[in-house]
Amino acid sequence: MLSLIGLIGGLVLLIVLTIRGMNLFIAAPACALLVALTSGLPVFIGENNFVETYMSGFSGFIASWFFMFLLGAIFGKFMEDTGAADSVARWIVGKLGFKHAVLAVVMACAILTYGGVSVFVVAFSVYPMALSLFKDANLPRRFIPATLAFGSVTFTMTSAGSPEIQNWIPIKYLGTSPFAGWEVSLVVAIFMASFGYWWLKKMIGKAVANGEKFDSREYDPHIPERDYPHPMTGLIPLFVVLILSFTLHEALAQLALIVALGGGVLTIMLINYKHFHNMSQAINLGTTGALIAIGNTAAVVGFGSIAKSTIAFQQTVELMTQIPGNELIGAAIAVSVIAGLTGSASGGQAIALPLVAPHYLDQGVEPDQLHRIVSISSGALDSLPHNGYVVTTIRAICHETHKAAYSAVAALTVVVPLIGLVMAIGLFSIM
Repeated sequence: MLSLIGLIGGLVLLIVLTIRGMNLFIAAPACALLVALTSGLPVFIGENNFVETYMSGFSGFIASWFFMFLLGAIFGKFMEDTGAADSVARWIVGKLGFKHAVLAVVMACAILTYGGVSVFVVAFSVYPMALSLFKDANLPRRFIPATLAFGSVTFTMTSAGSPEIQNWIPIKYLGTSPFAGWEVSLVVAIFMASFGYWWLKKMIGKAVANGEKFDSREYDPHIPERDYPHPMTGLIPLFVVLILSFTLHEALAQLALIVALGGGVLTIMLINYKHFHNMSQAINLGTTGALIAIGNTAAVVGFGSIAKSTIAFQQTVELMTQIPGNELIGAAIAVSVIAGLTGSASGGQAIALPLVAPHYLDQGVEPDQLHRIVSISSGALDSLPHNGYVVTTIRAICHETHKAAYSAVAALTVVVPLIGLVMAIGLFSIM
């Protein structure tokens, strides 16, 4: 009981401290220590002690993602510094009008995500263009994180055919394909895209009606008008990232992103070299931004590592896999809760599937249906305030606060996927 209280208390405290803007390098390990102490885990000495377990999760994430964060951040800064992002933004606004600025950002994120670029990196790549579009359209910048997240971690990340790991992890346990349950997935994805976009536009429209507008900040890039390159020089590097990621994904898996982002960085250097405002500063800012972003995310991953080591968490996982009633509902609840506790969609799947898959397959559940439900459900409660992607996008990339930006993020990445999950379960139940 004490372990369960500590687990829930530590999670709630982490969420509260995150929303209040406390430094995650302090908040995450402090909350993890609370969880460890209430669960009887040794702090310094012994098997599965706090320090080793926390740092294993922390360092493991950095080892896996450092180069992707670094190259992604440098790519984004190069797009800013050369004026390529501004050029593309103005071209889009000129062709589509200011009223479609939000749609342009959502579509850019969706195309990159469905093309195989990791959701962690998409925000780095698209943010400079999003900033320019919101500035030109005079829209409140606090909605940029929600716009980036909506295009990246909702209707694309968990849909049939998506190359993101949230759609590929179930294959190992269920023997399915990336296109499992594609008919239902297509209906749900269309609903999430249309309903979520309507809701996003409504939230932004309400804020504008209340007098909110774009607020420039001193650290925003200021590129002289004469330095703007041709819009295509901003689009070509994005296509290079997309094409390399898509073609190399199956052969190199996650490592394909290093090649893709490296190709994007080199491309923008070659075709926009004369338009650089201050290349060395862009590299320095990109490097610093990448370290802050991956550090914040790794701090939360470390908390998840401690949470997974507790007795309460293990008992919760066992309980979740024994929920009576509709098997798809049980699987959805199990994956959603575990993803919420760990703050990770992929982590929730990796923990739940070894237990969920055999349990429900033995009961005659269709593997394709289970695959799609597990995938969609992993992308809902994972987006609580302490989620690594949420923290990185709001704080490190967009330089916003949870207080200003998270309500819109929650509406689009928690509520909308939950509605889509209910719809998917309903559709599979009548098929």
